[in-house]
Amino acid sequence: MAASSSGTQELIQELDGLAAAFGQEAEPLATEQEIRAAQARFLGKKGRVSELMKALGRLPASDRPAAGEAANRAKASIESVVAARLAALADAALAADLARQVDVTLPGRGRPLGSLHPLTSVRREVEEIFLGLGFEVRTGPWIETEWHNFDALNTPADHPARDMQDTFFVEGGRILRSHTSPVQVRTMLAGPPPIKIIAPGNVFRRDDDATHTPMFPQVEGLYVDRHVSFADLKGTLLHFVRRFFGGALEIRLRPSFFPFTEPSAEVDAGCFACGGTGTRAPAAGKASPSPSDGVGRSTELEGCRLCKGSGWIEIGGSGMVHPNVFRAVGYDPAEVSGFAFGMGLSRMAMLKYGVEDLRAFYDNDLRFLRQFP
Repeated sequence: MAASSSGTQELIQELDGLAAAFGQEAEPLATEQEIRAAQARFLGKKGRVSELMKALGRLPASDRPAAGEAANRAKASIESVVAARLAALADAALAADLARQVDVTLPGRGRPLGSLHPLTSVRREVEEIFLGLGFEVRTGPWIETEWHNFDALNTPADHPARDMQDTFFVEGGRILRSHTSPVQVRTMLAGPPPIKIIAPGNVFRRDDDATHTPMFPQVEGLYVDRHVSFADLKGTLLHFVRRFFGGALEIRLRPSFFPFTEPSAEVDAGCFACGGTGTRAPAAGKASPSPSDGVGRSTELEGCRLCKGSGWIEIGGSGMVHPNVFRAVGYDPAEVSGFAFGMGLSRMAMLKYGVEDLRAFYDNDLRFLRQFP
């Protein structure tokens, strides 16, 4: 029994000694991570206190309460030291923060702001130009009926545009609209003329290459009233081209065919890069075997890369609204006339910014997008 009592006293002394040892070890520690690591060395599952507690089971039953009380006392002492040291570190950090001097005259470190996507910027610019001409902006659903997308626009069932290879068909006999012309149809069905609208929005076609994507933004325009002429169409497009590309550019209307207009015309704008001449001076300092001006610059002109030397760039299609379209929406083609036009906004962005691959607008590459103001 005496031996057992002696072992109990030694255990109690060792536990009390661990509490004092922890206090000495924690005193110089300067970070919470170091203090927590020291705490784990004493109170962890394999810590020094836990190792001593394994001897508790070998003590007589009468001595175990005293040893257990010593163990709890050691744990409480160590945890108290931990709390005190962490509080001291927090107070020191707060004092250092309060003592820190800040020069409030220095400029702030603001986060960089985002900007509009180039396609959005082009769409808004186009809208502003036509709003200035008295047009209204109208939108419509992406999922359309074949009647709104094709039949009402004088596009018969055997037309190639209605082929499964060109149009996205969805459940319920509906389709993803292949142009924004259904907005024109819905607007005319909603009320009588005069109507003067543009319809920007995304359209869907089964194309995917450097100049086509399955989804792309488009804008179409419609003007219906009494005595609307082809001259009105030309004047509207000429004003748009000069506002969008700048300068005193001309336009060219080439005969074409669209089911919903008659007559129809492809719209070409004078090339803004070369001023419609089809040629451009070579870059300064470019070596050339041709005659030069004495400083290494060729005196001969090069063909313009944008218009491929033609002096013209194609921007869209246009024409006078077909009488069958008027009949489909309940208008009398003998009483009203109108014109319509359409262009791809992504193509306009490619031309405006000199982008060669349309897919770059959809890659979400910040290195590309940051080039646009």
